[in-house]
Amino acid sequence: MLLLIRSLLLAVLLVLVFLLSLVYALFQPFHRDNVHRIARYFGKVSPLLGVKVIRRGQEYLPKDQAVVFVGNHQNNYDLFIQSSMVPKGTVSIGKKSLVWIPLFGQLYWLSGNILIDRANRSKAIATIENATRKIRDSALSVWIFPEGTRSRGRGLLPFKSGAFHTAIQAGVPIVPVISSCQNDIHLGRRKNGVVIVEAMEPICTAGLGREDVRELAQRVHDAMQKRFDELSAEARRLGQSAAV
Repeated sequence: MLLLIRSLLLAVLLVLVFLLSLVYALFQPFHRDNVHRIARYFGKVSPLLGVKVIRRGQEYLPKDQAVVFVGNHQNNYDLFIQSSMVPKGTVSIGKKSLVWIPLFGQLYWLSGNILIDRANRSKAIATIENATRKIRDSALSVWIFPEGTRSRGRGLLPFKSGAFHTAIQAGVPIVPVISSCQNDIHLGRRKNGVVIVEAMEPICTAGLGREDVRELAQRVHDAMQKRFDELSAEARRLGQSAAV
């Protein structure tokens, strides 16, 4: 019964949030702060999932400097959990096919996010170059999921290189944002424990070139994997303590 009630409430709430956000974006399409404001709306939905979200590292979310954020992408719950960490002046880079998802796709586009055609290498490269120009010229940060797909409980997948090319070309730091394991979230359960979302210390890219991309990607991956394991273990302990 709880699964049905929660699913219905979540569906209704999501439709309302999407519609209100669409109206908001229509009045100022592609504004640099749209994603931040709309992400805050989605972040407020997490209590309905029965999840306590602990946010850390907000001091590493820059207010006056462009960066490339790299986050781990686990499942659809990221929309309610990681979104609450998105600062002003930030857009994400997502696959072009997202625009065809009813409501979400149109909102994603109108909010000012950058769409990339992964099936066309030359267009994908042009999109990355465009993102690099926006970072440099408009002090606009970008949020990228370097795994390229949802991990769905498989841990941290290997990283694609686009985020790291972008950061090096733009000459800006990388800020990893890691969320602990979300595999234990079940809508039919009253309490779904704790998820910790943490912005990590910025990683400098000054002096790096194209030849350093792979090494940089692996270094960031290793740091995020280590922190993912630590945060997941801590979140499990906190969830168990709260359940007692």
